[in-house]
Amino acid sequence: MSSAATRATGPDHLWSVDEHLEDILTTVRPLEPIELNLLDAQGCVLVEDVTVPVSLPPFDNSSMDGYAVRVADVAGASEEFPAVLDVVGDVAAGQADLLHVGPGQAARIMTGAPLPPGAETVVPVEWTDGGLGEGPVTGMRARSLAPEGAEGHVHVYRSAEARAHVRAMGSDVKAGDRALEAGTVLGPPQIGLLAAIGRGTVRVRPRPRVVVVSTGSELVQPDEQLGSGQIYDSNSFALTAAARDAGAIAYRVGAVADDAETLRSTIEDQLVRADLMVTTGGVSVGAYDVVKEALSHVGDEDEAGSGVEFRKLAMQPGKPQGFGSIGPDHTPLLALPGNPVSSYVSFELFVRPAIRTLMGLDDVHRPTTRATLTADNALTSPKGRRQFLRGTYTDGTVRPVGGAGSHLVAALAHADALIVVPEDVESVEPGTEVEVVLLG
Repeated sequence: MSSAATRATGPDHLWSVDEHLEDILTTVRPLEPIELNLLDAQGCVLVEDVTVPVSLPPFDNSSMDGYAVRVADVAGASEEFPAVLDVVGDVAAGQADLLHVGPGQAARIMTGAPLPPGAETVVPVEWTDGGLGEGPVTGMRARSLAPEGAEGHVHVYRSAEARAHVRAMGSDVKAGDRALEAGTVLGPPQIGLLAAIGRGTVRVRPRPRVVVVSTGSELVQPDEQLGSGQIYDSNSFALTAAARDAGAIAYRVGAVADDAETLRSTIEDQLVRADLMVTTGGVSVGAYDVVKEALSHVGDEDEAGSGVEFRKLAMQPGKPQGFGSIGPDHTPLLALPGNPVSSYVSFELFVRPAIRTLMGLDDVHRPTTRATLTADNALTSPKGRRQFLRGTYTDGTVRPVGGAGSHLVAALAHADALIVVPEDVESVEPGTEVEVVLLG
């Protein structure tokens, strides 16, 4: 189980936010590395340095559509006195057999095509007549429409320095260079680089699979008709989306009714696809708090160390929390409160860091900053509790959104920050500098 098992804590112990978070992060371990195809590795963390096997570009190539020429042959060229060169053929991207450019010759070359032997520079087609003999052109016509472009003569109206418009071999990365460091999160540019250097697979820590289960007989799925005393299940959607935003592959399980046996069997069924389980609701002290009932004694006597501990935290919102492990693989489980704001704040503080730890990231927390509080009245906070208020952050200032109620979903939807009020502070006046957790 978690390291809490070694603490001298009883059921009435009031855990601090930091104690609970430390217990989670010292228990959860990064997932074992696997080899994945590039696109499957998107969002994953690289576990090894990647060395460049072949230089990029792998050969000198043209950065323009134009003509590959010798420098001496276009020296002093102008519109009044153009250089006239024999066109010996085309050099296209991907072409294997290259022409040789000798004195007084030019090869029509396409962007990305190898610089042919003998050529020293590239003259853009706009500096030439394109082989048409009718003055400067703005571009090349398609080969099928302009066979004259690959033969005959071309008039060049400007000189060019050596290796102008040439991308040098290895100018991007050289063979033997380190392309990516271990610990890099693979986004589109990194995957593009891996493909460019010929890597089809890569060794990474996989994105964790997170299963989100909401509980409550009062919960109805969106688009269904509400009955008396019922509400729509928003938590499972918000937390599944939050898990995906954190980098996980997340699965949402529809609301489970308030029955301990049903919940236990549902969780056991979901363990096969879970690296982390998250439940919401049913963790307080009510007679129908089914998660607490179902999981408090779920530890298998044949599986030493399994079990979930339910705690009270010195925070608002989110006082009731549960953490432990279940099943034969000791899958971590975090049990969050059911009020929507409590649930989301708890996710940001505890579940998101757990997901990022499973991914093998070094920085698992949301960024924090200091901001000046702008508010109409002083903020009040219960003594001995660390309060997290929703707010909007702009240019070094933060303003509260909505009230302190843990059911205010609309206010949460407009917030992009959490205002942190420490345990020993009961009132915060406007103009005070406060700590802010940035959610965006």
